[in-house]
Amino acid sequence: MSIDYFNILLPCCSYRVGGWSPIKDIKDPHVIEIGEFAVSEYVRKTKSDLNFVTVVSGESQVVAGMNYKLVITANHTGESNNYEAIVWEKPWLKSMNLTSFKPLEK
Repeated sequence: MSIDYFNILLPCCSYRVGGWSPIKDIKDPHVIEIGEFAVSEYVRKTKSDLNFVTVVSGESQVVAGMNYKLVITANHTGESNNYEAIVWEKPWLKSMNLTSFKPLEK
């Protein structure tokens, strides 16, 4: 009997090894957690004043773990902007790493 650990640990996403796949449910609590982590890590590293608002869209990619490419809305001094964040997660280690965070053009 085989067990699909990715679907047990991360039921929010569909998987295509190596390629990016759309995240079906961007309101999934785990996806929100990853978005919040991305903003908090960016704030920690840059000492900026940015606050997470929501996840707008996202894709996932199976690697040695899972990459998440999220479009996130965040607020800075009352102005909301969209950002692209890439987070590498190793769920079996309960580990996340912010690998990219950049503003998107309006």
